[in-house]
Amino acid sequence: MKLRFLVLCLSFALMNLAAVAQDNPTPVNPSTASFKGVGPGDVGLYVNPVGINIRNSKADFGPFAFLGDGVTQRWFAGAAIGGYVNFYHDPKFDAGIDIRDTVVTGNGSRLNSFLVGGRIMPKPIAEKFKPYLQLSIGVGNSKAAHSTIRLSRFQYGIYGGLDYTLSKHVDFRAIELGYGSVSTINSGNFNGTQSFSASTMFNVSAGLVFRVP
Repeated sequence: MKLRFLVLCLSFALMNLAAVAQDNPTPVNPSTASFKGVGPGDVGLYVNPVGINIRNSKADFGPFAFLGDGVTQRWFAGAAIGGYVNFYHDPKFDAGIDIRDTVVTGNGSRLNSFLVGGRIMPKPIAEKFKPYLQLSIGVGNSKAAHSTIRLSRFQYGIYGGLDYTLSKHVDFRAIELGYGSVSTINSGNFNGTQSFSASTMFNVSAGLVFRVP
């Protein structure tokens, strides 16, 4: 809940940044190659379904086994809520930040990830196709199915996707793929006989992006 509340606050902050930038854009003259500012369509908000395949290098057992007893990989499903703002513009690309909170569950276990990242969006490869790439870092909070204990650890993710313009204020996120890592809760955290390396994650998502103003 705290992470979701923080995402809400940061979403308002993104909106406020956009408003300030629009009121005070960086002056640009015809010879300037790049500039800073937020204009129409530079802010996007999204709530997209997401699937994440989480893998461990070896199986865990007991109440803290995040993937389940003897399991080394499992698909989790849930949703990602977030937003981005592009505030740096170059003739060849736009750049900014992305803030997202993702919640997924699988076999009774739960992972809540809060990530902040830098994004770069090359100029459209066609009139309506907008590819992007981003690197995000943050915190992953995990809970195993048979335990009430939660564990928070550093998490990172690399994401790439393609948005397609449907209308002035709506994009279709045709695909987003991601790869990342986080140390989920495991028996080794509670005096277990084995230690476990960080889990790897493969993400896939699609949905709608609402651009404002």
